[in-house]
Amino acid sequence: MNKTKICLTLTCKTIQEDLKIIEKYRPYIDMVELRADYLEEDECLHIRQFPRLANIPCILTIRRRIDGGLYVGGESARTMLFARAMAFADQNKKNNFAYVDFEDDFHIPSLQDACMAFGTRIIRSMHDMNNPVYDIIEKCNSMRKTGYEIPKIAFQPHTLDDVTHLFEVTKNFTDYDHILCAMGSLGTPSRILAHKTHSFLTYTSAPENLSNTNVIGHLDPITLHNIYHFKDLNDDTKIFGITGWPLAHTLSPELHNKGYKKHGMNCVYIPIRTPKLSEAMNFCDKVGVQGMSVTVPHKETVLPELARIDEEVADIRASNTIVKEAGQWCGYNTDASGFMTALKEFLGVDKLRHRRVAIIGAGGAARAIAYAIKKLGGKACIFNRTLINAKIIADKYGFKYAPLAQDSVYDLEMYSDIIIQTTSVGNGYFGPSNESNDPLYFYNFKGNENVYDIIYSPEITPMMSRAIASGCHVSNGYSMLRHQGYKQFKLFTGEEYGDDTN
Repeated sequence: MNKTKICLTLTCKTIQEDLKIIEKYRPYIDMVELRADYLEEDECLHIRQFPRLANIPCILTIRRRIDGGLYVGGESARTMLFARAMAFADQNKKNNFAYVDFEDDFHIPSLQDACMAFGTRIIRSMHDMNNPVYDIIEKCNSMRKTGYEIPKIAFQPHTLDDVTHLFEVTKNFTDYDHILCAMGSLGTPSRILAHKTHSFLTYTSAPENLSNTNVIGHLDPITLHNIYHFKDLNDDTKIFGITGWPLAHTLSPELHNKGYKKHGMNCVYIPIRTPKLSEAMNFCDKVGVQGMSVTVPHKETVLPELARIDEEVADIRASNTIVKEAGQWCGYNTDASGFMTALKEFLGVDKLRHRRVAIIGAGGAARAIAYAIKKLGGKACIFNRTLINAKIIADKYGFKYAPLAQDSVYDLEMYSDIIIQTTSVGNGYFGPSNESNDPLYFYNFKGNENVYDIIYSPEITPMMSRAIASGCHVSNGYSMLRHQGYKQFKLFTGEEYGDDTN
């Protein structure tokens, strides 16, 4: 089978807008899908000319609402629309639709005959917008009535295990062209690693139109090309990734994949989203993932899965990096050393003697940061809503602990030389501070605090915005991400990451 193609799905309201999108992303794509169900009604009268104007292989799709589209007319009207779009076949086949998408229950002999006569291949599609599909190969076999049909199955996974099953059952599925994908955020690996399911194509959407397809989980073609180097992936590509939940905002794929490209390594690093660590481990074992970054909420629960751990993991009791070594999972912690390097850069000092540090939160990241503060000679107080979790960390390192609440303002002021925010509160939030997006909403910054928030998306969290307005010295967590990521890169590949400025 040929390499998996990149197909850009077009969901603008007019043909001219769709054509502008094609020109903008032409260098990154192999073909386009005209979603005529998104076009204004008058625009549908002109879709016959679209392949000639687009000058790229085109799929014609008129998707019904039941299958996740916008078309609400009757089947007779939709049949006429397909017929009008395919009428008057041009001798130059480039001026005809190269493909047409018919659902598995849409069988119109006259349209099928026209496809054969005009050299248009039928994508015979099945969409389950609510549930996974398990008997994938059997369904493909039953859908494919003739050799010129390409069966397509798109489904909504309930768990990462549903996605793992897709990879498992299709690893040797090379009998004929087919299109397979798992939708939503859980299904992202099926889009990036489409070569492993031998899918004929993977669908993308332009960044400006992603809101039209966010439910089904399209990536944009620039991300697929520039971050994941999609066209370079093959059966020999080593796979790494990051697991966590919900893992909505992560720059780790960009950092790691940039390193692979710089060193000429045939590797890729992908998001592996799941609330259940066991499903991430199962995915790795079945799909062949060699190493993972581990983030919230799995940094502590991963420990029983590991055959060997390093000194930092043993002390911190949390691992943010696991690597397959001689067939066994081994755990490391690069958060602590990465944070130490980042904090030294932020403060311009090598030690924290006589510095009082407030650590906000008591999760896996807080454990690593408490370890780092102790190593650097600082004194700290752990603030957390669940006091017992703060106490566990504090007792280990001889620190104080206190509730993360209004009643602890005095304690917070006493330990405010450096305030380190380690929770996920504020992650992905823009706008003014409030109780739901600012873990220190009750604290009034004085302006002399050094504030480090390990969140890096957005660049300025609501809490950071208040600190900046008060005159504090402030940093987000990107420097920590970089430095811990460099160490992960070395663990994954055996090579130093090197200069990140190129």
